Amino acid sequence: MSSIISVKNLSKTYKRDKQEITVLNNISLEIERGDFIALMGPSGSGKTTLLNIIAGIDRPTNGNVIVADTNIASLSETQLAKWRSNTIGFIFQFYNLIPVLTAYENVELPLMLTPLTKAERKRQIELALSVVGLGDRMHHYPKQLSGGQEQRVAIARAIATDPDIFVADEPTGDLDRVSAEDVLTLLERLNKEFGKTIVMVTHDPHAAKRANTTHHLEKGDLIEQGV
Repeated sequence: MSSIISVKNLSKTYKRDKQEITVLNNISLEIERGDFIALMGPSGSGKTTLLNIIAGIDRPTNGNVIVADTNIASLSETQLAKWRSNTIGFIFQFYNLIPVLTAYENVELPLMLTPLTKAERKRQIELALSVVGLGDRMHHYPKQLSGGQEQRVAIARAIATDPDIFVADEPTGDLDRVSAEDVLTLLERLNKEFGKTIVMVTHDPHAAKRANTTHHLEKGDLIEQGV
């Protein structure tokens, strides 16, 4: 297996007034293609910042970040936006669904930026909703769905563009235990059946057990790795 994500000597600092705050401190991390990793650590440890840099949402202060054979730190904002839409599937704690759009229309949103025809988009959307078990709910609005179903629509939206990598930021943080288990099982299936690389931030040790490898951050340092 080869690395799909290579982080070398990565640091991230923010300036607040005259104070410089270090969020990530000289982190190096290799993630192999098809792996499922969890990033854990207390609040403020830097795990979400690391996830955002890997996903091209944020930029490092220092260091190299190679994701899917691309040095993303060297891309312009326009190039980065196109790269994200082709390479990364985003899953967040809060589902970020548009309430006035149906499940079908929410999943269609990222596909509107692609050259797919309407018929091709339809096939992708129906397949994605089928994978998450919501083929019979595609014309429902978010308010007509449970929290777990809303999260599965959000995952279907991420699946629709067939990205190589999924980044998940506390994907079960707003769900009850049963719905959380369903979502974790779905992520596990995306990893094992479809070979997707998944990087998940979680505070929940139970969720982290679904990953192949767990990395722990504390105060911006990568302190431990567990299998």
